[in-house]
Amino acid sequence: DRMSSELTEGLDEIESLSYEELEEDDNVSSPTDLSELLKEGTKESHDRAENTQFVKDFLKGRIKRELFKLGTVALYFTYSALEEEMERNKEHPAFTPLYFPLELHRKESLQKDLEYFYGEDWQGKIQPSEATQQYVDRIHHVGQHEPELLVAHAYTRYMGDLSGGQLLKKVAQRALKLPSTGEGIQFYVFENISNPQKFKQFYRARLNALDLDQATKERIVEEANKAFEFNMQVFEELDKIGALLTEDAQDGGLPVHDGKGDLRKCPYYASKLGSSGCPYFLALALLKQPTVQLLLAACLAVAAGLAAWYVM
Repeated sequence: DRMSSELTEGLDEIESLSYEELEEDDNVSSPTDLSELLKEGTKESHDRAENTQFVKDFLKGRIKRELFKLGTVALYFTYSALEEEMERNKEHPAFTPLYFPLELHRKESLQKDLEYFYGEDWQGKIQPSEATQQYVDRIHHVGQHEPELLVAHAYTRYMGDLSGGQLLKKVAQRALKLPSTGEGIQFYVFENISNPQKFKQFYRARLNALDLDQATKERIVEEANKAFEFNMQVFEELDKIGALLTEDAQDGGLPVHDGKGDLRKCPYYASKLGSSGCPYFLALALLKQPTVQLLLAACLAVAAGLAAWYVM
């Protein structure tokens, strides 16, 4: 179709560029470019998100299977909402240049992952958590009332999945001993993008070409910061649930990173996981018990003391 053809042409134009040349192009971009405004305007939120305990534990391979499943559930509801609104606004001038369903959409991949983890009747076993529902509600509001802000949510999610997501795919596969054939991690597999770096460069160029005034660009950056906040709220839920779950039977100290690449390049984006499903609601019910709250507070106090020596 037209968009796929334009994507192919755009990628051909930068086919000969090396990774270093692409990075140099980023460095000389105009400070008024939307991609640059998003990068600089969300840096603080990005740093806060990637330093949450959930993300740091994930990077170390300390991810419980149940939490990973709950995170996949949250991603499913989030991307279902996002892609529904993207479909609704695919003809909107402020979003049409960023509409790449064949290359980017994740809902079908997440359905495969949920079937792997929960079985064929997975749909009857999952529900959005409170934080996930708030995120979903915001996406629907934006898509229906302020479609130009949908750019912020699409950029924050998909560009991250193509960045740190590729690292966390390997972390999850090794730490959770998932099949080498890719079951359970299809979310991270972009079959129609052969070179993530080149695609990201092309996507940023499309961002910068959007016909938006400065005020709208600033609103998009503000919305992107909100997206980070929604994700951090989901992380907090997962941390609370994780404190009540028994450890999965995994090999202690399993190395999950081969030392290649930069761990801190963008770990947040690919680990934007959330929680939902029956275990989640059980955990929330337990958290409402005074005795459990006291025990949890004590555990958190101990964890705070230990955190001083932990360096990412």
